Amino acid sequence: MKNNLLDTKDYIVFLIYFVIVAAYGLYIYNKKKSASTGSKDYFLAEGSLTWWAIGASLIASNISAEQFIGMSGSGFKMGLAIATYEWMAAATLIVVAVFFIPVYLKNKISTMPQFLHQRYNGTVAMIMAVFWLLLYIVVNLTSILYLGALAVSSISGFSLDLCMYAIAGFAIIITLGGMKVIGYTDVIQVFFLILGGLATTYLALNLVSDHYGTKGIFEGYSLMTSKASEHFHMILKPENENYLDLPGLSVLIGGMWIVNLNYWGCNQYITQRALGADLKTARSGILFAAFLKLLMPIIVVLPGIAAYVLYKDGAFQSEMMQGGSVNPDRAYPVLLNLLPAGLKGLSFAALTAAVVASLAGKANSIATIFTLDIYKKVLNIDATEKNLVLTGKVAIVVAMVLGVLIAPHLGIDKKGGFQYIQEYTGFVSPGIFAMFILGFFWKKTTSNAALFATIGGFALSLYLKFLPKWSDLSWLSSTGFSKLVKQENGSMLYEIPFLDRMGFVFIFCIIGMFIISMIEGRKGINAKGLEIDAKMFKTSTGFAVGALLILGLLVALYSIYW
Repeated sequence: MKNNLLDTKDYIVFLIYFVIVAAYGLYIYNKKKSASTGSKDYFLAEGSLTWWAIGASLIASNISAEQFIGMSGSGFKMGLAIATYEWMAAATLIVVAVFFIPVYLKNKISTMPQFLHQRYNGTVAMIMAVFWLLLYIVVNLTSILYLGALAVSSISGFSLDLCMYAIAGFAIIITLGGMKVIGYTDVIQVFFLILGGLATTYLALNLVSDHYGTKGIFEGYSLMTSKASEHFHMILKPENENYLDLPGLSVLIGGMWIVNLNYWGCNQYITQRALGADLKTARSGILFAAFLKLLMPIIVVLPGIAAYVLYKDGAFQSEMMQGGSVNPDRAYPVLLNLLPAGLKGLSFAALTAAVVASLAGKANSIATIFTLDIYKKVLNIDATEKNLVLTGKVAIVVAMVLGVLIAPHLGIDKKGGFQYIQEYTGFVSPGIFAMFILGFFWKKTTSNAALFATIGGFALSLYLKFLPKWSDLSWLSSTGFSKLVKQENGSMLYEIPFLDRMGFVFIFCIIGMFIISMIEGRKGINAKGLEIDAKMFKTSTGFAVGALLILGLLVALYSIYW
């Protein structure tokens, strides 16, 4: 195993990356700042982002340490099946572009709480604004900081705290420039992310081929499919040990849709990239992001599978161990440490770019929600545009400082970073998505129904996860919706996979919202519908062709790796 410290060439490559991003960000800031200094321009880059900047920014904000480290770890543990999060996201983005974005733009929505205020009432909006702020800071921002700093520290040799401070500082510099700077620097971030990620995948495939006495990446891939054939199935069977994380066909027709539609369509952090553009530009950007999503498993999953194949044949035995057991999340850093000087710096820059871009996007969304939905509506109703921008900048710094303070106390359980984040975010996703989807397309949905979905959905998720002791769910097990697992005390109990649990909770929320809305409707309580016209869902020929191409590729991929 090579020394994990960076070489001089690596520092030079990383410095070049830093200078390019910082210089370009400063250039964009100086070029655009004279055009408009309003709050919407600062937070949304209104009318300033091109389709390729929107698409790149979506991917840069989405891909972070949880993908590079966590998803590679899941690739090591369960194989290509984890790629369903990325490939299903491509299909989800098309749905969001066709049905969600037109609703937001038609009704001039800038933030998710604003949508809730406009569709329901101020109480629902304020509750969710506070909730989202807590979720973004305490869970998302801290997890990105923690996992990112952990990865950077393991590769560079610097202390975890130092890496955390440096990453947070770099992200603040970019974020203070506003959404225009974030959007355009994200293009460079994605370039480094993909280039560095592909370099790591290239190395991993070559390592496999060299280990077995052959040459070339295609030979390496062929060896991986034969040496670890069980790692190349997208649909897991109930007897698979990872079935609770990816329960069979539920990844195609069940809870995976709730995960993705809530993340890509009802998330300030993501939709903010498109809310400042016109419909055609927003849709083109989202379609570009969907194409990039198809590439992500090559970058973040294949290296994990390669590490598994090598580990199974005797390599990385000590490097993969942590606390006396194998830690799948060490797979990607282990591979990065084997890169030659220069390339290691490039991959290090890619990982840093992913972390910094995600932090910048998250911090900007935190500032947007706090400034426009709390500060402007409650704390200072008469705030000027200049004051709003200044408040947003202060909020960015405060959020990042809180993230740095909380992150060292964040723990990721034995599931691995990526699956941990997915499961525990799933406690709130079904209720939020139900509140949004009925708010979009059913005008009779009332405010109390929305509150029921949020609170009731969360409560039911907790109940299904923690409270019951399912001693006899054999009838449910036969349907594939539960699995017999051994508990710590030695007893055998049934557990519902979290994706299926999300599906059950979502159905519960929809039924509850329907009943509450119908009862209140009969009492004369009127709901506030949105402005929706069927014509707004019509797409251009170019978008339709691109969408069909993506969907065709997805069908082909799932057919090959079924």
